[in-house]
Amino acid sequence: MMRPLTYLGVTLLVLALAFWAYRENYRTQAAMSEMGQIQREIAGLREDLGVLRAEWAYLNRPERLRELVNLNFERLQLVPLESGQYLDIGNVDYPKPPAPPEAEDAGDTAPSQEQQP
Repeated sequence: MMRPLTYLGVTLLVLALAFWAYRENYRTQAAMSEMGQIQREIAGLREDLGVLRAEWAYLNRPERLRELVNLNFERLQLVPLESGQYLDIGNVDYPKPPAPPEAEDAGDTAPSQEQQP
């Protein structure tokens, strides 16, 4: 009587494991397909980036920029850079950093500046 139950249990276990393996196989194939699609998308984006870099280099050629400056000189009112246009770092007026909050003692009864009317 015990042997048929054991066969039934082992058969059900094998069927459950087969179903699990079948499901995992399809999940793996779907993940690999998605990964391939993402890799193709990355390759396309890298190609687009290469084209954009080439366009940027083409548009920033010094002779082209010089020609644009000459064509728009009066409208833009551009002047050549000279050494007198630069300042020393000491001449730059940086904003002052905020003052650190004052530590108030527990026994201090003087009102703070925020509480004054």
